[in-house]
Amino acid sequence: MGWKTKENDRLISEINITPLTDVMLVLLVIFMVTTPFIMTESFKIKLPKAVTSDTEPGKGAVLSISESGVVNLNGKNIPFDGLYSELKKAFDSGVDKNVVIKADGNTRHGVIVKALDAAKLAGATKLSIATEREGRK
Repeated sequence: MGWKTKENDRLISEINITPLTDVMLVLLVIFMVTTPFIMTESFKIKLPKAVTSDTEPGKGAVLSISESGVVNLNGKNIPFDGLYSELKKAFDSGVDKNVVIKADGNTRHGVIVKALDAAKLAGATKLSIATEREGRK
């Protein structure tokens, strides 16, 4: 008995891209989930606690100051000496003239005062300091 070959039996030489598509979709989901964590602040700030903490998020320029004195304006690291000029540029480009300072609880008082002074000189109309809500004791 000989082997019969049918004309319809051919070798399939196509690449199956279904596993590749599955892997790409999983990577897309992972990047979509992790991007907000990456895009937040580039350093950790432990805000001071206050009983009268306001829960309203501030609009305008957000100025973050770490314990070591690193300054971050609207998500961009800037030198402390350039704070006035960067705020002035931001206000001139149409950013709301409210400044919210998010300073670490252990940041030196003098650094915060200089930041407040630079913001006021740049034209800020409203200055506020962000805090975490503390439970009443």
